[in-house]
Amino acid sequence: MSTVKWTIDPTHSEINFKVKHLVISTVTGKFKEFEGAAEVPADDFSGSKIAFSANTDSIDTNQSDRDAHLKSEDFFDAEKFPKLSFSNGVLSNEGGNYTLKGDLTIKDITKSIELDVDFGGVAEDPYGNTKAGFDLEGKISRKEFGLTWDAVTEAGNVMVGDPIRILASIQLVKN
Repeated sequence: MSTVKWTIDPTHSEINFKVKHLVISTVTGKFKEFEGAAEVPADDFSGSKIAFSANTDSIDTNQSDRDAHLKSEDFFDAEKFPKLSFSNGVLSNEGGNYTLKGDLTIKDITKSIELDVDFGGVAEDPYGNTKAGFDLEGKISRKEFGLTWDAVTEAGNVMVGDPIRILASIQLVKN
């Protein structure tokens, strides 16, 4: 069976995460530098093989001190582990309900994860490029990936929550 390669269009895609802070509010962050591709066997994307990576040094939570802490050894250790990756991903479609299962690696720790996928469809842009859109959502435990730093305030509030919500909007372009 022949496949068609699609790549992430980074100008029309985003990889975000949300985490509880002090158990009372949510902090949102994103990775500004990432890449990925899909090998698609059919137009409905079922059975597509998917992989992507993000540069851990590109993390952005809209607060430079927090970003520096997240890049440090306490969290992503971006100097030692410059990328997080998703590999062996397979997109499945059961009755119009898409899921993406694969292996997420952070700090050399790999765990299987599953994300819910909303397939937005396929369209041609004004320049003749064929694009496909997806929204992905899921949760992971940061602690399972070695992101175990934590602190408790004098009042007993946990500084950084667990789990982490993953929210991504991905636009692929057909090669």
